[in-house]
Amino acid sequence: MDLIKIGKFIADCRKDKKITQEQLAEKLYITDRAVSKWERGLSLPDADKMLDLCNILDINVNELLNGERIDMKNFERKNEELLLELARQDEIKNKKLMTSMWTILITSALFYVGILGISLYKLEEGFLLGTIICASTALFIVAAFIALKFELDAGYYECKKCHHKYIPSYFSVLWAPHMSTTRYLKCPKCGKRSWSKKVMSKGDNKL
Repeated sequence: MDLIKIGKFIADCRKDKKITQEQLAEKLYITDRAVSKWERGLSLPDADKMLDLCNILDINVNELLNGERIDMKNFERKNEELLLELARQDEIKNKKLMTSMWTILITSALFYVGILGISLYKLEEGFLLGTIICASTALFIVAAFIALKFELDAGYYECKKCHHKYIPSYFSVLWAPHMSTTRYLKCPKCGKRSWSKKVMSKGDNKL
């Protein structure tokens, strides 16, 4: 998705309507700085503002996200290209979340083991040693909860029975038996429990 192209398209459409950045911002109940960031290709409009923006500029969402006017002959092709691009961006985002999850887990585990090892080697039994062990254990548990949230937010779980892809609740994932990112979950579609694999998109890319 070309943010620079989209930004220029927004600016051109705004100028065609003879609207200033300030006037457009007022209509959308945002700041003119946000409009400026869109037009410079630094960010995209939030999803809840896209439809209003399109109505004001007299364009559709496909045209907005493609950064150009689309005639009916090219509509289907552009629509397919946009869907593929959105799916690719979603997959990239999900892979980054999984990378963050593993980074948090590995870093916190190394820190935890390191602190415990040093403390047990250097300190005698007593209040200080007990405090360090309790504090480092608490930090490791918090890191594990955060890492689990990253895992849940990245992609879907695929039911082994019916292959339905779904996003379960945090607590069902928390209490489910697991092997790495494969978890024993109840599918909301078929109602059966199975070892559900983590997938990054609606396609077949599994972890």
